[in-house]
Amino acid sequence: MALDTVVSAKNITAFEMALLRLKKQQPIQYIVGHTEFYGLTFKVNKHTLIPRPETEQLVDWIISNHKHQGSGLEILDIGTGSGCIAVALAKNFSKASISGLDISEKALEVAQENAIKNQVLVSFCQKDILETTALEKKYDVVVSNPPYVRQLEKKAMSANVLDNEPGGALFVPNEDPLLFYRKIAQLALVSLQEKGWLYFEINEYLSNEMDALLNEIGFVNIEIKKDFRAVPRMIKCQKL
Repeated sequence: MALDTVVSAKNITAFEMALLRLKKQQPIQYIVGHTEFYGLTFKVNKHTLIPRPETEQLVDWIISNHKHQGSGLEILDIGTGSGCIAVALAKNFSKASISGLDISEKALEVAQENAIKNQVLVSFCQKDILETTALEKKYDVVVSNPPYVRQLEKKAMSANVLDNEPGGALFVPNEDPLLFYRKIAQLALVSLQEKGWLYFEINEYLSNEMDALLNEIGFVNIEIKKDFRAVPRMIKCQKL
């Protein structure tokens, strides 16, 4: 912009409003209305979590492990939110069938917009996974970044997250922090194809508990992967 550019009153007002929202510790991603994830642009708002770099690593892990499988791959993203995982996978697996489900109708509206924006086809469905008795079909890959932050961990979180991002997508009870993982793993054990894979983003403090849970449910080839901060952030396992 040139130094002598005339800024309209409308733009000045928008700028001042953005500053006020920043002072209230609202995330910049919500203020501008979008963010970047895995080289793609995603709409985000108060109904969706803001995608994190750790989740990009989860997506990259899946792509690296399954890029050789080609067409016919069936992938389900549970708790899709903004659709960042499902859309990024659809962009990189052009011949795969990708589905995403979430409890929030508003989040699914955003996810559908993101699929259209990024020119991919993803089938989205509204469903409460904790009340689900069976998944729709057989999948080669199930992935989920479910709520995993314990209530006791709130004190370590910044206000811009606590006061703005949807708590239902973040927090779990202290007394049962693995309730989403347990339910999803039980459903996946039935709905994965033979030799199919289950991937999770996990709480860095509960990696050992996750290993034990997946082993108890009946999965094999369990592997925990660290993120760029060198903390255990992802886990994968296979159905026999």
